[in-house]
Amino acid sequence: MRNKDSATDRIGIAESGVLLAALGVLCFSFSFPATDWALDGFGPWAVTGIRGLLAGLAALGCLAIGRVPLPERRHWRGLAVVAGGCVIGFPLLTTIALQTSSTAHTAVVTGALPLATAAVSAALTGARPPRRFWAAALTGAAVVIGFALAQNHGRPAPGDLCLFGALAVCAAGYAEGGRLAREMPGWQVIGWGVVLAMPVSALITASALATEPVHPTVRALTGVVYLAAGSQFGGFVVWYRGMALIGVVRASQLQLAQPLLTLAWSALLLGERLTPLVLGAASAVLGCIVVTQRTRVPEPVRSAPPLGDDDGGDGGDDDGGEGVAPAPAGLSQLVECGFRMVGVMARVARQDEAGRYRAGGAAPPR
Repeated sequence: MRNKDSATDRIGIAESGVLLAALGVLCFSFSFPATDWALDGFGPWAVTGIRGLLAGLAALGCLAIGRVPLPERRHWRGLAVVAGGCVIGFPLLTTIALQTSSTAHTAVVTGALPLATAAVSAALTGARPPRRFWAAALTGAAVVIGFALAQNHGRPAPGDLCLFGALAVCAAGYAEGGRLAREMPGWQVIGWGVVLAMPVSALITASALATEPVHPTVRALTGVVYLAAGSQFGGFVVWYRGMALIGVVRASQLQLAQPLLTLAWSALLLGERLTPLVLGAASAVLGCIVVTQRTRVPEPVRSAPPLGDDDGGDGGDDDGGEGVAPAPAGLSQLVECGFRMVGVMARVARQDEAGRYRAGGAAPPR
């Protein structure tokens, strides 16, 4: 009976992890349309600086209200990677690329981000996903690269060079953030990340507003506000929590759905025309998500036990190891997960509380 209950808890954790990570992907899928709106009234450097500065102020308020202590010294290196990759590097490089590339093109090219994140995470944690997983991930990446080249007569465009650079720095930020979310709440990971980047964001904002043309229309301000609240802070809160529950490698592959979502928003909100090539590439990339989500990722090799356990200290691994059931795939399963979300999150909360009591050497309250 105990083994059955344990298996049920693991499945519940996997389901809630998928839903939280998927919610993060949904938030991120609006980023490029919102950036396009923001560029109507601000330059690329101003957009990057303002979104980071506003997100930092919001995070600073949340951390102060929650009286959250400063992170431990060993966490600052990872937080610096999160700040540099997710708060400064990726927003700036993708914003520059959007000045010469369409939102649809940018969305499909960044579909290679899941593969980059999985590769960085595997290198950091020692995870060894099976060949089936890598085959699906590599197929998705190959489609993305082929699409980028096909749209530019076999040569990468200047915007693509910025996009590939954005993929590298963001993958590092995702992998480090997902690892840190196993040791502290996900909202604190991105919260401290944007706070750490605030001096740079403030400097960029001041310099950009003094040198770049500024036309603060309602459309532009709406884009900047969403980028700060949704893309830069709120989306990362649920994204890092989902990563902590199902692992960085598996959660990263959920982002294969992001290009398709962004394509839909670009057509609905920006009036961009979706060519058969765009739709075909997005569909092929999306198809890979089913394979990666149904592939079991073996436990990574460790030289020491994990520092902290965000899912209740049950010995789960950082990247969705054998202790976590494969994440459910398919629309019907995700809908079913939604109805079970309340009960699942209650179990996860109880496990978190029990884990903290065990770490302190005391019995959890009954």
